[in-house]
Amino acid sequence: MSDRTRPPHPELLSARDQLQRLRTSYAEAIASFTWPKVGETFNFAHDWFDPIAADSQHATRPALVIVESDGSRASYSFAQLRERSDQVANRLAGLGVGRGDSVVVMLGNQVELWETMLAAIKLGAVIMPTTTAVGTADLVDRLARGHARAVVCNGTDTAKFDDVPGEYLRLAVVHEGQLPPGWQRYGREEMSTAPLLHPGNRTTDPLLLYFTSGTTNRPKLVEHTHFSYPVGHLSTMYWLGLRPGDVHLNISSPGWAKHAWSSFFAPWLAGATILVYNYTRFDPSALLELLRREHVSSLCAPPTVWRMLINADLSGGAGALREAVSAGEPLNPEVVSQVEKAWGLTIRDGFGQTEMTAAVANPPGQPVVPGSMGRPLPGVPVCLVNPTTGEKITGAGEGELCLDLTCGAPSLMTGYRGDQERTARAMGGGFFHTGDVVYRDESGAITYVGRTDDVFKASDYKVSPFELESALLEHPAVAEAAVVPAPDQVRLAVPKAYVALVAGHEPDAATAESILAFARDRLPPYLRVRRLEFYDLPKTISGKIRRVELRQREEAAEIRPCGEHRYEDFFSKS
Repeated sequence: MSDRTRPPHPELLSARDQLQRLRTSYAEAIASFTWPKVGETFNFAHDWFDPIAADSQHATRPALVIVESDGSRASYSFAQLRERSDQVANRLAGLGVGRGDSVVVMLGNQVELWETMLAAIKLGAVIMPTTTAVGTADLVDRLARGHARAVVCNGTDTAKFDDVPGEYLRLAVVHEGQLPPGWQRYGREEMSTAPLLHPGNRTTDPLLLYFTSGTTNRPKLVEHTHFSYPVGHLSTMYWLGLRPGDVHLNISSPGWAKHAWSSFFAPWLAGATILVYNYTRFDPSALLELLRREHVSSLCAPPTVWRMLINADLSGGAGALREAVSAGEPLNPEVVSQVEKAWGLTIRDGFGQTEMTAAVANPPGQPVVPGSMGRPLPGVPVCLVNPTTGEKITGAGEGELCLDLTCGAPSLMTGYRGDQERTARAMGGGFFHTGDVVYRDESGAITYVGRTDDVFKASDYKVSPFELESALLEHPAVAEAAVVPAPDQVRLAVPKAYVALVAGHEPDAATAESILAFARDRLPPYLRVRRLEFYDLPKTISGKIRRVELRQREEAAEIRPCGEHRYEDFFSKS
């Protein structure tokens, strides 16, 4: 039976349907869900996507809709993407790409990205998603460590590879102009729709290689299999609350794991439409209009976007929006409160890493503890570990968020490719260590405290930057905040806030005094923000605040920065 006529993988379909049926019955989902046994040669494109695309209920439905900033719109059905990805797979195969070959996919939010990823999966190749923001130096490292056999990118990015050594196939998407020397054209006229055979890849074979966003000089290279992400994202689908026929909009840049989470695997596991919004400059008002016009049923956006949205006009309503979720960094309670007041929707926070699928989240229909990122998702062996003793913490308490490897963790990476030392460290003691400190209350709700290297002591009190940042963000002038320790002769360290302001507020002493007073009234004295500086917060190219740079800036400072405001400048020294 060909992929064109056979049904989707029955075990995966049964597991998917079970989670969708229990989407608001968390306790039952936790108790009854088990990961599907998909066999030894599972392939997401052949065994799931193509059969779904051949099904009469899905074939003509939009699988992908791309809306540009000028309002233009392109829609591709499941059947169309099945055919287009066949063509790309044949093109790649004809140029020598096959099972196990690593393919760098460096494309923006364009149809070629989705069809190339599907094509690579169909060939059993290993996808290396790469952001278009990287430069030549990063590419040299990535292609070398990933042993790249091929590169697919836009014609505008080909020059970045001029000084990247290696014998690899170069395929360029060029709509206008000349094809650069040494590059093959990615074009429909060069492609055929010949039938494709299942490559016979093992379910445990590598499928994805992701470079982490680089808070260190040498990003880790995360390896996932044909199971861990394609099937593992059942947990992500459950958190998002997706159903067949939904329209899901994820605000995320290609090249990062979150894009594969929410703009590839989870929606297509659910049988939902992926909606992409290509903006050159983020405009909250334009996003709100798009939500209503495209009848978006679920929106996943990072905290930065939600913070910008609450500073826009939400009075026009949420349209058809049913699910509002946030990921990437912890979500502050004030943002949740304002959206809830305006739309009657609760933003449901969630947690995962490049190394895994969604692990902890607030699923649909469950009460949300303010500030909590939720509870363990079905099938994910979440636990808390005492970082000193290495033992599990039972009941309420604070510890490092881990996955218990003795229970099996099929949605977890196989390891950091080419780095046995880091892999062994991350998976020491029978646990996968996330590096995140959390607090679990009596009800089981888990609240983020901070990275193990972000939490610090001031006057012998442990300080969670996230707690202070959440208080600061309630001030109407604060758009973003990052708290780090600043050296102090008396207290050894004091909390210092680096603050980015909402447009229209001046970075002056009056604003600093207002923010410091505001935080003073909402925090206990031992957590008082003692210093404040208005600053353009440094971020990784995936958008996460690089607190490490701010800590280093404080450690290197020999005198008081001229733009720094101190608590004692305005108030008593208490």
